[in-house]
Amino acid sequence: MKIGDKVRFLSEVGGGIVKGFRGKDTVLVEDADGFDIPMPARECVVIDTDDYNMKHKSTVSSPKAVEPPKPVKPEISTFRPSEVRGGDTLNVCLAFVPDDVKAISQTPFEAYLVNDSNYYLYYTYLSAEGKAWKNRSHGLIEPNTKLYLESFAKDVLNEMEHVAVQLIPFKEDRTFALKPSVSVELRIDTVKFYKLHTFRDSDFFEEPALIYPIVTNDVSVKQVFVAAEEIQTALLQKKEVEKPRSQSIVKRGGGNEILEIDLHISELLDDTKGMANADILRYQLDKFNEVMEKYKTKREQKIVFIHGKGDGVLRKALLEELRKKYGTCKSQDASFQEYGFGATMVTIK
Repeated sequence: MKIGDKVRFLSEVGGGIVKGFRGKDTVLVEDADGFDIPMPARECVVIDTDDYNMKHKSTVSSPKAVEPPKPVKPEISTFRPSEVRGGDTLNVCLAFVPDDVKAISQTPFEAYLVNDSNYYLYYTYLSAEGKAWKNRSHGLIEPNTKLYLESFAKDVLNEMEHVAVQLIPFKEDRTFALKPSVSVELRIDTVKFYKLHTFRDSDFFEEPALIYPIVTNDVSVKQVFVAAEEIQTALLQKKEVEKPRSQSIVKRGGGNEILEIDLHISELLDDTKGMANADILRYQLDKFNEVMEKYKTKREQKIVFIHGKGDGVLRKALLEELRKKYGTCKSQDASFQEYGFGATMVTIK
């Protein structure tokens, strides 16, 4: 027996709807007139159960839990970037674009990676902090696109003097020719960020841009950053190697020693890569002056400077140095039989 059941009385006429209970043995029954009649439970017989009300009450008192929404399977993109003719050759560059090219001395800049090829590229964009590296940006760039990397003001230019870009090329959902991974270190000339003419028109930007190639026609650039400390160390090592070559003394029969100095640049330096003609001439004259300063007080010392015939530039420069700095010394062509027309003998006076 429960609330809502319809009952009738056993010992008397009547009945009604169970409205509640009083204690364990007494039932409150609402009769047809709306009065609650207390009756012993044993005197009540259930003649109908109000299942509808019970279900309705159950629904109201205990609302059905809301099921979480079923996850929706994301749509798989069928987009495939279009390939361009000739795009299977890798061309990538790093670009810097001023926000306001008319205010070049104050404007901030944006950095972009330009992928001018049919390959996807996993990339990292780094800057050096001493001998360590800082990751400025990394990710994936799609074929034939440019990707924004970062914005920066001029006060951080010192951080960007030495940067590196690393790339891994590949294609998606199609076969492709395997490309080697790329790792290029660049020296960014920060002075260029203050000069308007260094920002030029390009095919990639509407605004003028400063562009540094990373890969050109599948070939990584060789512009490697060299620190000042490394240059100094290399020069010191070079001087140590050069010392045995600096002079050769040949004794002649009469007792006076004739000093021979070969000024051919191949005898003075192992490598002249990156040196202009003016730099080479300056180096040769420095060697000439170094020898003259060492022996200028040793009277009657004879020194043969071997300069070669060539176009006579070194010989003329050497004679001009003698006239300006060592006017008391005597000079003449060295022995033709021994040196041809390619040597000058100086006698210290």
